[in-house]
Amino acid sequence: MINKWLRESNIAAGALTLIRLYLGWHFLTAGWGKISGGFDASGFLKGAIANPVVSHDVVVYPTYVGFLENVAMPNVGLFNVLVPWGEFLIGLGLILGCLTTAAVFFMMVMNFSFMFAGTISSNPLDILLGIFVAAAGYNAGKFGLDRWVLPYLSKLINKQGNKKAEKAATHSA
Repeated sequence: MINKWLRESNIAAGALTLIRLYLGWHFLTAGWGKISGGFDASGFLKGAIANPVVSHDVVVYPTYVGFLENVAMPNVGLFNVLVPWGEFLIGLGLILGCLTTAAVFFMMVMNFSFMFAGTISSNPLDILLGIFVAAAGYNAGKFGLDRWVLPYLSKLINKQGNKKAEKAATHSA
């Protein structure tokens, strides 16, 4: 019942637009601050590796710590680009309502990553709000660019799929 309302109601679409704008502004400004301020993730990564999340003297997310040690830290230059630009583009997508579901998915991935590293800021609230946006699907971007972008992409993808099917039928005949 709630899912149907989230996915179909214009009132839900309006409420989701407000949530999108809040989350989008939060991410857009965080990303822009990092882009314009000279972001360096190495200090954060070193801190997350040195002080992992622990419960009863046991590291709670050893796989994530291993990822930070073996993937993120050796490739910190890449993460210095991915994090700020990812935040900025996620924010832009949410504000404009363009590829909303993808934007909120990556927003939640980033928030979970920050939480696995032991930081808790607005991350739990962002994830909770993001769940509603993700559950709403298309309706979350109804009052945004998704109204035009998603049908265009659907036609484009279907057109490509039809060409491949025709080509396969021609070759098998």
